[in-house]
Amino acid sequence: MRIHEGQPMLEAGASLADASIAMIVLHGRGASGEDAIDLGRLFTRTTKNVALLAPQAAGGTWYPQRFFASLDENEPYLTSAIGVVAEIIEELPARGFEREQVMLVGFSQGACLALEFAARHPHRYAGIVGLSGAVIGPPGTKREAEGSLKKTPIFLGCSDRDPHVPLPSVRESAVLLRELGGDVTERIYPGMPHIVSEDEIAVVTGLVERVAKPAS
Repeated sequence: MRIHEGQPMLEAGASLADASIAMIVLHGRGASGEDAIDLGRLFTRTTKNVALLAPQAAGGTWYPQRFFASLDENEPYLTSAIGVVAEIIEELPARGFEREQVMLVGFSQGACLALEFAARHPHRYAGIVGLSGAVIGPPGTKREAEGSLKKTPIFLGCSDRDPHVPLPSVRESAVLLRELGGDVTERIYPGMPHIVSEDEIAVVTGLVERVAKPAS
């Protein structure tokens, strides 16, 4: 079922013709592609050669239930959401970008989608950022993806008492992504609300600066 396919995708930042990195930014529940672009701009204020790509979920929601519900409860929305990200990445080589030049960035539900996509499609990426999110599915969900993240730099940031994201789920995500070969940095913020903090902005900005080398 095509749920999210055909929704708008916004582009901002550097043009793909001039960029060295394509950052796919995934918005949270009830938000929009415009919100995702605003988030991406926070991370690229010091880097001018990053293209921002922000797909829009139908109805502002990538999947209907909590991320730790059974996978069946979030279908067919989840498969459609994964397909949207896959389609963007599959089309980027025609525009001059290989997977190693793609960053996946998300907040809240968008973070869950970014991390789940990476767990299902382990390859080398420019970077992966999950802010206040975790891989999708109940604790202990079995994973059968083949491949390796090949030391892709990954940043996970979350509160220790986030009302939407249990801390054990973040910890489990970090373990899984390390097992898949990711170079995971995990930062837990005491008492932080469900927001993107200034420290997270600084960390992700630094990651972008490291991976977004000037285009030749």
